Amino acid sequence: MTPMSPHLIWFIPLLPFAGFVVNGLLGRRLSKNVVTGVALFCTALPMLLALWLTATFRAEHLLSLVTGHHIWIQISGFQVLFALAVDHLTLVMLAVVTGVGFLIHIYSAGYMAHEEGYWRFFAYLNLFMFFMLTLVLAANFLLLFVGWEGVGLASYLLIGFYFKKDSAANAGKKAFIVNRIGDFGFLLAMFMMIAHFGSLSFGSVFAQVAMHPQLQGGFLTAICLLLVLGATGKSAQIPLYIWLPDAMEGPTPVSALIHAATMVTAGIYMIARCHVLFDRSALALGVVALIGALTAIFAATIGMVQTDIKRVLAYSTVSQLGYMFLACGVGAYSAAIFHLLTHAFFKALLFLAAGSVIHALSGEQDMRNMGGLRHRIPVTFWTMTAGVFAIAGFPGLSGFFSKDEILYHAFTMPGPMGKLLWAVGLLTAFLTAFYMFRLWYLTFFGAQRFEDHLADGHHGDAALVHARKDTHATVVAEPAHGHGVHESSWVMLAPLVLLAILAVSGGWIGIPMALGGTNHFEHFMYPVFSTSVVPHRMLQAPAVSYTLERTLAAISVLAAVLGLLLADYFYRRRPDALAKLVHNTRGLHVTLVNKYWVDEIYAKLIIMPLMMLGRYALFYGIDLAVIGGGTALSAAGVRGTGGLLRRIQSGNIRSYAGWLAAGAAIILAVTIFGRAILHIF
Repeated sequence: MTPMSPHLIWFIPLLPFAGFVVNGLLGRRLSKNVVTGVALFCTALPMLLALWLTATFRAEHLLSLVTGHHIWIQISGFQVLFALAVDHLTLVMLAVVTGVGFLIHIYSAGYMAHEEGYWRFFAYLNLFMFFMLTLVLAANFLLLFVGWEGVGLASYLLIGFYFKKDSAANAGKKAFIVNRIGDFGFLLAMFMMIAHFGSLSFGSVFAQVAMHPQLQGGFLTAICLLLVLGATGKSAQIPLYIWLPDAMEGPTPVSALIHAATMVTAGIYMIARCHVLFDRSALALGVVALIGALTAIFAATIGMVQTDIKRVLAYSTVSQLGYMFLACGVGAYSAAIFHLLTHAFFKALLFLAAGSVIHALSGEQDMRNMGGLRHRIPVTFWTMTAGVFAIAGFPGLSGFFSKDEILYHAFTMPGPMGKLLWAVGLLTAFLTAFYMFRLWYLTFFGAQRFEDHLADGHHGDAALVHARKDTHATVVAEPAHGHGVHESSWVMLAPLVLLAILAVSGGWIGIPMALGGTNHFEHFMYPVFSTSVVPHRMLQAPAVSYTLERTLAAISVLAAVLGLLLADYFYRRRPDALAKLVHNTRGLHVTLVNKYWVDEIYAKLIIMPLMMLGRYALFYGIDLAVIGGGTALSAAGVRGTGGLLRRIQSGNIRSYAGWLAAGAAIILAVTIFGRAILHIF
C-alpha cells in the first residue's frame, strides 16, 4: 500500500476544527443539510485517515511516528515543540474518537433535527473532536494539556446547550469548575517535570526515567499523584466524580460522545501514557487502584435506585471508569485500554438507544413512566438488549472479555490487596448486571405506564424541556408527522445497529489464550507497555494459569446471571417483593436515592465556606475596605487638593495680592534665617 505522509496526520485534528469554523461562523445562514454535510465530512475524513494510518503501521511494522518539530516555546534552555506523535496506543484512541464520534454525528443529524441552534450544536461537536484528537495525538504534556482544557471547554458548551434552562446552565458550570480542580494538579505536575527533567516531551521525560533505574518514589510519586488528581476530574472518579451525573442535562448525543466514549476516558489514557512514571511508584499505583475500586462500587450502588434512564447510564459510566482505574492501578494498562475500547462501543450504544427511547416518548426520561416498549420500538429494543448484555459481561460479548481480564489481573496481583480488589470488582459486576437489567425490564417489559396521546412525536431532549413546567426554557421541538409511540428514523437507527454489532463482537480481538484465543489486542499494545510487568507476564503466561483464569471467568459469569435473575425477580415476577424490600431497608434506600448526600456535604463543607470567604473576607474585607477604601481616600485627597487650588485660583485681585505678600514673606524669612538654621544643625 502507499505509505502515508506524516504531514497528513495534521489533517486529523485540523479538519474538525475547519468544520467548527465554517459552521460556527456561517452556520446560521446555511441550510441544515449543508451544516450536516460539513460536520459529517470533517469527521468522516479524519476517521478514514486514522484507518489509513493504522494500516500503514501494520504494513510497515512501525512502532511510533513523530511529525512536526516546530519550536513552540523556548526560554533559557527549556524548549517545547509543536509536534504530534503516533504509536499503537494513539491508534486505539483515534479509532474510538473518530469511529464512535462519526456514528454519533450521524445519529445527531436525526436526533437534533428539530432543535433550535442546530448549527451551533454541530459546531460545538466538531470543536470537541478537534480538541480530543489534539489530546491523543500530542507529543508532549503541554500540547496534551491544551487538548485537555479544550475538551473541558467543549464539554461546558455542550452540557449547557439548552442555556435557557437553569439546570443545564448550572450543570455546565459545575463540570467546568470541578474539572479546574483536577487541572490544577495537572499543572503542578508539569511544573515539577520541568524542574526535574527540564522537558515536557514524552520521549525526553520517559527516556530520562528509563535511564535511571534508581529513581523510585520520591518526586516521581508526587508527580504521579498530581496527575491522578487531574485524571479523577476528567474521568469522573472519587472525589471529583460529581459533575458527570449532572452533565446528563445536555442533549443525549453529547452524553454518548463526551461522557461515555471519549472525554471521560482522557484520564485513563493519560495514566496509561505515563505508565513509565507510575511503574516507579507503588504508592501512586496503589492510590489509583483504590480510587478505581471505591468509585466502581460506590457509583454502582447509586445506579441501582436511579429512575432517570440517562442518570442510570451516567453512574454506570462512572463505575466502568473505576474498572479502568483499577486496571491501571494493578499495572494492567493494556486491560484498561481494552475495556476503554469495548466500553466505548456498548456505552455509546446504550446512551443512543436511551435517546431513541426518549425520542419515542416525547422527551420522557423517567423509567417509571415507560414499560411495554419492546414491541413498539423493536429495533431500539434489540440493539439496546445487545448493549445491556455486553455491559453485564455475558459470555462471548465484548464486555465479558475486557472486564474479566481486569478481574484476572486484580486477582493475580501479589499480596492480599489483589484479592480484595478482585472481590470489589466482582461485586461491582453483580451490581452492574442488576441495575442494567432493571433498566431493561422497566423500559421494555411489563405494563405500559404512559399514555399514547402524550407521545405526540416531539423529538429529542427539547421536548423534555418543553414538558417540564419548572423551567424557563423556550426551546420547543417541532412535532413530527404522526402521533403515538414511534420508532426512530434510520438516520438514528443505523448507528445503533453498527454499535450493537461492535458491542457484541468488539471484544473478540482480545480473547485470552485461556479461553482459546490469541489476545491480538494484548500483542498489538505490547510495544507501548513492554516495560510493564503484567503484559510481559501475560504474553508468556504458563499453561497452569489457564485453569485459574477460566475459573475466575466462570465466577464473573455467575455474578452476571445472578444480577439478571434478581432483576427479573423484582421487576418482572414479584414487584410486590421489591416494595416490601424497599420498606424494610428504608434507611439504606433513602441514602442511595440521595446519592449518599455527597453534593450536600460538599455544599456545606466546601462551597458555603468558600462563598463566605469570598463574601466577607474578599468582598467586604479586601474589595470594599482595602480597594474601595483606598480609592475613596485617594478621591478625598484629590478633592481636598482641588479645593485648596480652587481657593488660590479664585479670580479675586485682593486675594491674589494677599497670597503674593505671604509668598514674599516666606521667601524673605528663608533668606534671613535659613543660614542661621543650617549653622545650628
